[in-house]
Amino acid sequence: MDCRRADSAAIAEAARLLRAGELVAFATETVYGLGADARSDDAVAKIFRVKGRTAENPLIVHAGDVAAAREFGEFDERAERLAAAFWPGALSLVLPRKKGSGLSEMVTAGLETVALRVPSGVTARELLKTFGGPVAAPSANLSGGVSATEAGHVVADFAGGDVAMVLDDGACRFGLESSVAGLFKGEVVLLRRGAVGRVEIEEVLGMKVKELSDRDEDAPLSPGRGLRHYAPGVPVRLGATGAGDGEGWIGFGVLNVSGVSYDLTLDAAEAGRRLYSVLRELGGSGVEGIAVGEVPGGEEWDVIRDRLRRASEG
Repeated sequence: MDCRRADSAAIAEAARLLRAGELVAFATETVYGLGADARSDDAVAKIFRVKGRTAENPLIVHAGDVAAAREFGEFDERAERLAAAFWPGALSLVLPRKKGSGLSEMVTAGLETVALRVPSGVTARELLKTFGGPVAAPSANLSGGVSATEAGHVVADFAGGDVAMVLDDGACRFGLESSVAGLFKGEVVLLRRGAVGRVEIEEVLGMKVKELSDRDEDAPLSPGRGLRHYAPGVPVRLGATGAGDGEGWIGFGVLNVSGVSYDLTLDAAEAGRRLYSVLRELGGSGVEGIAVGEVPGGEEWDVIRDRLRRASEG
């Protein structure tokens, strides 16, 4: 695995590797993605194999701009308004897949829909421009584990594996995945909480956005909806008032007096940036479990509550 600072020469080499059917991990504004040419069955199959990801779990396709994204999905008025408001940015849209798009069937898990995003991260945008095509890229971590927000996280997960290059662009700006909104007939559904809030989407569309429960059997498939997700490898205990014997601690404005302890602060954006790094550090620190204090109220904390709840299922 070649881990290189994301300068122009490294990005050019990464684009060459993508054209050759190889996997390249790169920073977006949300988390690091594990990228492959979205038009190549062989390249996309590598993503599923390397991550240990099940084939029925679709991937998000990253495009360089809105015009490029329109080549792969059918945009209605709602999609155009959301793209104008949030792209480039941290919102993925699930749209009807355009016929003749050239995307691998594996990207969409055989569905008639496709998840699309135009990222705002500088490295991601430059890579997409240099590559000149769509890149399928789930988070660059082992399936079910904690997402990668630094290049070192990717190297730790895939050292000795089949990832050709990691473009190191430092820590990701948001540290949490994109929100995923499904645009279906008659309704818009928030399929995954993320960096863009439900209320923000509702304000742009002027309509209510439905949010599905995790156990809704009719829920359209979306990345990150599995109950076991973001797991750090040790049990996670929520709503704790303190750490027990052998436990590490994650608090919000509260630092435990003993043991391995982290205060994620009372700033939701800062807490989001640090959450995955802290989960990884605690998971690898030798603690027997992780106790998590009460998460503050308010919509801006919803995504953090969501990720911690899924981590506790692991």
